[in-house]
Amino acid sequence: MADVKDILVPDIGDFEGVEVIEIMVSAGDTISVEDPLVSLESDKAAMEIPSPQAGTIKAVKVSIGDTVSQGDLLVTMEVSEAAQAAEAVTQEPEQAAPAPAAPSPAPAPAPAPAHRPPPVAPSPIDETGFRKSHASPSVRKFARELGADLGQITGSGNKGRIIKEDVTSFVKKVMTSGGAAGGLNVAPMPEINFSQFGDIETQPLTRINKLTGQFLHRNWVTVPHVTQFDEADITELEKFRKQLNEEHENEGLRVTVLAFLMKALVSALKEYPRFNSSLDASGENLVLKKYIHIGVAVDTPDGLVVPVIRDCDRKSLIELANELIETSIKARDKKLSPADMSGGCISISSLGGIGGTAFTPIVNAPEVAILGVSRAQIKPVYKDGEFAPRLVLPLSLSYDHRVIDGADGARFTSFLSKVLSDTRRLLL
Repeated sequence: MADVKDILVPDIGDFEGVEVIEIMVSAGDTISVEDPLVSLESDKAAMEIPSPQAGTIKAVKVSIGDTVSQGDLLVTMEVSEAAQAAEAVTQEPEQAAPAPAAPSPAPAPAPAPAHRPPPVAPSPIDETGFRKSHASPSVRKFARELGADLGQITGSGNKGRIIKEDVTSFVKKVMTSGGAAGGLNVAPMPEINFSQFGDIETQPLTRINKLTGQFLHRNWVTVPHVTQFDEADITELEKFRKQLNEEHENEGLRVTVLAFLMKALVSALKEYPRFNSSLDASGENLVLKKYIHIGVAVDTPDGLVVPVIRDCDRKSLIELANELIETSIKARDKKLSPADMSGGCISISSLGGIGGTAFTPIVNAPEVAILGVSRAQIKPVYKDGEFAPRLVLPLSLSYDHRVIDGADGARFTSFLSKVLSDTRRLLL
C-alpha cells in the first residue's frame, strides 16, 4: 500500500518569489532521498531542492518560470509503506532524545523591514510651499520624515487636502523614476536604435547579471566611496606558499594568495574593528560584529557571485585553502544557497589571475569595506642601501566614508601590507 505525499518548498532563507529555472523530474520517475527535484535561482545564487524521501513522482506542480516561496507545492509523490517505516525508524531516536539546553543569546537589534524605502529627497523642500500646503500636522510630519515636499504633491482628500496616501504615492513615483536612489534626479538614458549604425546582436542578461547590476548601482549611488591604494611586498609569502603546495602535493591541495589575504584580513579586522561593522537601517547607529565572515567574489559563466566563508578567525590557513576550492566549485556549479551568500563582514575581489595594476571595487553594502587585489609584479625595491627585485602585490581598499575616514583607511592598508610582507605576523 502506498501513500501520496505533497513535497513542498523547504526553508530557503529570507527569500520569496524565487524563480524555477529547471525541473529535474517527471511523472513516473522513481527517485531516492536527496535526489534533486527542481533548481531555483534568486539573489545571485542558484540552488537545487532535493527530495526529502524516496518514492515515485505522481505529478509535477510547477513549471519553468514559475516563482515559488517556502511552503509552496512542488510535486506529489507516491511513498511506499516500507519507505515510510524506514523514515519513522530513522527519526525515532531523534524524537526520543531531549533537546540540549542552550544559553539564551543576547538580544539582537531588531532587523530592518525588508522593504523599507530609504528617505527620499527629490529636491530641497520649498518651505513656503510646504507651509501653504493643505495637510494635517501628522501628514506634515510624515512628509518631512521622508523628505517629500508637500508643495509638489496634489491632494486627493476632501477639498484637496493632502493625505498620507498621497505622500506615499509621491515617494513611490520618485523612487521608480529618474529620482530613484535618494532623489538624484538623473536624466533617463536615451533610447537608441543601434542597428542604424551597423549589424548588432542582442543578448539577454542572465538573472544573476540583472540582480548584480541592481545591487551594484544601489551601492554605488547610496554609499560615499573612497578608495585607498597600497602595495605589499609578498616575496617571502610567495616562497612559503610554494613550499606549502609542494608539501601537500599528494593531497591535491593548492594554497593560493587568497588564503593568505583572508588570514591577513582577520588580523586587520581585529586591529581595526570599525571595518567589521555595518550601519543600521536608520543610519544613526553602528553595528559592530564579533564574528569574522569574509565574502570572496567568484567569476562564473553566469556572472559574479560572492559566497561567504564563515568563521575565518577560527580556521587555519590550510582549512581556508580547502574551503576556497570547495566554495569556488560550488559557485560555478550553481550549488550555492542563499545562506551561502549572506552574513559577510568584508569582501575580497581578486583580479590577480587576470591582470591589471589597480581598480576601484564597489562596497558590498551593508558591509563598509571591500579589498581589491590585482596581479603581483616584480619591482625594484630600495632596501638595505640597494635596489633588489621584490614581488609586489597591489591593494585597492574601497570603504564607506560615512563610517571610515581617510586616516583609518590608510592605516588599514598599511597594516595589511605589513602583515603580508612578514607571514610571521599572521600568528599574532
